[in-house]
Amino acid sequence: MITEDQILQASVLIVDDQAVNIQLLRLLLRERGFINVHSTTDSRQALDLYRAHSPDIVLLDLQMPNIDGFGVMAQLRQEVAHGYVPILILTGERDPEVRRRALQGGARDFLHKPFDPVETHSRIRNLIEMHLLFMQTQNHAARLESEVEARTHELRATQAEIIHRLGHAAEYKDNETGNHIKRMSMLCRLLAERVGLSHAEQQMLLLAAPMHDVGKIGIPDRILLKPGRLTPEEWLVMQTHAEIGADLLAGSHSPLIDMAHTVAWTHHERWDGTGYPRKLKGEDIPLVGRIAAICDVFDALTSARPYKEPWPVEDAIAELVRGKWNHFDGNLVDLFVAELPEIIRIREQFSED
Repeated sequence: MITEDQILQASVLIVDDQAVNIQLLRLLLRERGFINVHSTTDSRQALDLYRAHSPDIVLLDLQMPNIDGFGVMAQLRQEVAHGYVPILILTGERDPEVRRRALQGGARDFLHKPFDPVETHSRIRNLIEMHLLFMQTQNHAARLESEVEARTHELRATQAEIIHRLGHAAEYKDNETGNHIKRMSMLCRLLAERVGLSHAEQQMLLLAAPMHDVGKIGIPDRILLKPGRLTPEEWLVMQTHAEIGADLLAGSHSPLIDMAHTVAWTHHERWDGTGYPRKLKGEDIPLVGRIAAICDVFDALTSARPYKEPWPVEDAIAELVRGKWNHFDGNLVDLFVAELPEIIRIREQFSED
């Protein structure tokens, strides 16, 4: 709702090379209570005055030296490319072609000379009210957009927190440590960057990767925590953690949780189709699953476990290279190996010590 005070406080710009016309319009506006009126007889000043005062209406003559009204409208149209400039044309011209050209140039209405006080006030007031309503709508839309952006950010932060907490829940059931989760996630982000994923996708994988083994929550402790080698029957049970994790994360509309679902379900697939749980082969395995497979195996090999000593980094790298094109995507292995200095830095930053 636009109030009377808002209308009377609106900014008015008059551009007319005839000083008498400006004086007449100023007098009329002052009598009607308008207090924020600016004017010039030099059309070359119109753009600067518009920038300085952000008028709610421009009263514009067409026939002027230096820059005519059409030229001023072109300047304003370029200045406010995606806005709304309420231009009221001051003219004694009755030619339909001139009116059509003015409307195409951005004119919203016409005020014919000599000015009738009642008509002048009504047309000015109507255009000001339209502009104030437009600005009110724009401001409301901007506030709504800001609120939606804030809520979206809050929702993403909540999703990331849930992912993080679920990852910690899986750690309580497993021999793997929190630092394994951190290292593996950082390595995934690094490899995602090198393979050319967008920054947003890199960050999403950084948050999703900790969920790769969340399905181990559903594996019995007698198998999950067994210090020795698993029997074939126990190994089959252990393999179900990929499907359990996928089930836990399935059906979400969140891109983050959907990526976590993909990682959990596919990080044990193998390039040659002998992996689990679905025996996917080659590029049928989602890229994030192929990335997670390399990073998970590397960190598992180089980490101490109750049932094994950590492998030296060079031995773990050699194992990845041996696994090219059977266990792993060979191109990803090459990219991973090329980043060995950064990989070692990440391991040192998040060492078990």
